[in-house]
Amino acid sequence: LDQIIQNRSDILKSYQDKKYAERYLKLVERVSNIEKIKVPGSQELTKAVSQNYFKLLAYKDEYEVSRLYSNGDFLKKINKFFDGDFKIVFHLAPPLFSRRDLKTGEPIKTNYGKWLLSIMRLLSKLKFLRGTIFDPFGKTTERIMERQLIKDYENTVEKLLKNLFKKNHKVAIDIAKIPEQIRGFDVVKLRSVKSAKVLEKELLVEFNKTSRVL
Repeated sequence: LDQIIQNRSDILKSYQDKKYAERYLKLVERVSNIEKIKVPGSQELTKAVSQNYFKLLAYKDEYEVSRLYSNGDFLKKINKFFDGDFKIVFHLAPPLFSRRDLKTGEPIKTNYGKWLLSIMRLLSKLKFLRGTIFDPFGKTTERIMERQLIKDYENTVEKLLKNLFKKNHKVAIDIAKIPEQIRGFDVVKLRSVKSAKVLEKELLVEFNKTSRVL
């Protein structure tokens, strides 16, 4: 588990910076220390937080998608599986330019050529703008929601740690795993967040009820 946590920390350092990775480690280490005291012999809550907190922190925005496509790994894989004269086409729906389906509200994808990799290389270098007032993508509904989900998760975990006991340990783990329910992008993601929040509310009631009995 320690090795997995460190690996995720390294990924977050590449995703944003050292400070961002330290933010991750700080909460996970806090969970680990308190779980050892309150539920000796178990690492399940630590494992759940390490997985799901990482998932929320490493949300796939424009900077991260650009980094993953332009860091060289993508082209290495393509060249490994295809020979000859082939053409690369990206199917994307840039949030600031895409039209939307009138029935579903989902963004309509457009085709882009290999030239897009040059734009991605440039965009990946601007990741320091992420979440700042200068972030051109940061004011979209999805990005605001993703940053709020991180803060909400941190607050929820702190509440769990404050009232954690052996009898409500399993419910705490289920609550820590809520981000697993969040999938997709744009309006699809918004819908999954709403259903995840309903489940979280129900589990928190159960957790708090158990805490009062104890």
